Amino acid sequence: MSATNFFHEFIRNWKTVGAVVPSSPALAERMMESAEVWKARHILELGPGTGALTEAIQDARPKDSSYLGIEINATFASKLEARFPQMAFAVAGAQEFDFASYLKGREPIDVIVSGLPWTAFPRQLQEAILGNVLPHLAPGGRFATFAYYGFHHLPSGQRFRQLLHQNLPGVETSRIVWANVPPAFIYIGRM
Repeated sequence: MSATNFFHEFIRNWKTVGAVVPSSPALAERMMESAEVWKARHILELGPGTGALTEAIQDARPKDSSYLGIEINATFASKLEARFPQMAFAVAGAQEFDFASYLKGREPIDVIVSGLPWTAFPRQLQEAILGNVLPHLAPGGRFATFAYYGFHHLPSGQRFRQLLHQNLPGVETSRIVWANVPPAFIYIGRM
């Protein structure tokens, strides 16, 4: 999807898209490094959007690993399904997805990569998503998400950082990725 189409989708659905342009290749690469996707067995991506991180996951993940992308925007999800036919996608909110049914007979999720616009969410939604997703992260698993530099100082950004520290031991941050609009850094939490 072009930047122009992405921007139009942002205008139509700004509460769920959360960015005006897709993540840069530099940010995607830093996410893959931080989440250690190359050694994952089962990957969950929250908010794959137009697939900037999804493409990096596809390139970095082991060929025999499992992948699920949960995307609330049906337009984005249908384009992802066509672009990545070997990967699975579900149209749902991460706060309501039925992980218990999905995980029956599957390996536990050991890597979660999130492109969700956390600072755009109210506290209840931040808590609901983390409360529904993190219990399904395997011991030793990794949760990686990014925050736009500067936005992390906003009250919703501070609240999200506190929630991460409350729910995951050992939350760290990466160096800033300046080659992204806007510049961003990665939060990495481990179970």
